[in-house]
Amino acid sequence: MIAHFHAKAIKSIRGASLKACYNSTPSKAVSFAEEHGGVACSTIEELLSRPDVDIVCVCTPSGAHLEPAVAAANAKKHVVVEKPLEISLKRCDAIIEACTRNNVQLCAIFPSRFSPANLALKQAIDEGRFGRLTLGDTYVKWWRSQEYYDSGAWRGTWALDGGGAYMNQAIHNVDLLYWLMGDVDTVSGITSTLAHDRIEVEDVGVATLKFKNGALGVIEATTSAWPGLLKRTEIHGTTGSAIIEQDQITLWNFAKPKAKDAALLEKYGKNSAISGGASDPKAISFQNHAEQLKDFIAAIKTGRTPKVTGAEGRKSVEMILAIYQSSWSGKQVQLPLAKDPRRPAKK
Repeated sequence: MIAHFHAKAIKSIRGASLKACYNSTPSKAVSFAEEHGGVACSTIEELLSRPDVDIVCVCTPSGAHLEPAVAAANAKKHVVVEKPLEISLKRCDAIIEACTRNNVQLCAIFPSRFSPANLALKQAIDEGRFGRLTLGDTYVKWWRSQEYYDSGAWRGTWALDGGGAYMNQAIHNVDLLYWLMGDVDTVSGITSTLAHDRIEVEDVGVATLKFKNGALGVIEATTSAWPGLLKRTEIHGTTGSAIIEQDQITLWNFAKPKAKDAALLEKYGKNSAISGGASDPKAISFQNHAEQLKDFIAAIKTGRTPKVTGAEGRKSVEMILAIYQSSWSGKQVQLPLAKDPRRPAKK
């Protein structure tokens, strides 16, 4: 599904074009090429051997990112990997190492960082407008039907999904929270599966965090909240509070207002009917994907690092794995993790 959003994003970027695609099901590659352009390749080796391919976007199931990403890096192609970077630290590190070894650029897709409302929030934090940060919360209370999980054999499995509501849906907001608030020191989490059958992973979870700067936080994630609510991020400090709901500013209040605040609220504070994927995974815009791909192209051309590197993408995976470890062990977990947590044996 997400490959179609990448294709639309590429098409919207001046000077970029989709040259080729590959799918392990050949008929899907053919139909994809017919819809979006480019050549349908019969093997990944055929795609990687093309001299007109500079960047490879990996849009496979989460636990199948490693192999095509490493193959692309070994072919000296720059690599874009959809979230999550991978489903374990070991597999994330293998992708990062392959790109470093082959001197190619790597980025993990986190388009929420490129939302104008979130960029304004990040700027306000960097300007010190919140004073001392005290609390950072994020909530992804979405709905996914049983049919959604039944639509693909990989969905809801540890082997290929790598987790549930945290790893697949809320990871965007997990990434946002540490980007905004800073690195995390400790995590406590609890997860459960309450609303869906035939899945191995969680469909609801609550986690509390302590950031390295001393602030506290909460991450709630679920795919069992009908009919699906807009995702929300709240940042609070000693001199300011702000709330972003989806990509709209619903609260923007500071002890020292600035003239630009009114214009910001006028532009990004209006009510929106966008669902943002709350109940339908296809109900998202490709625009922020386009902005991230533009940044990646600019990074390649200028030799700078992209705004979201592989190392940045690894952090959200590590945080989610720490939540899982805490839920399985019943104990608080210290970051960074020394190794990938081991799931308890089935009873």
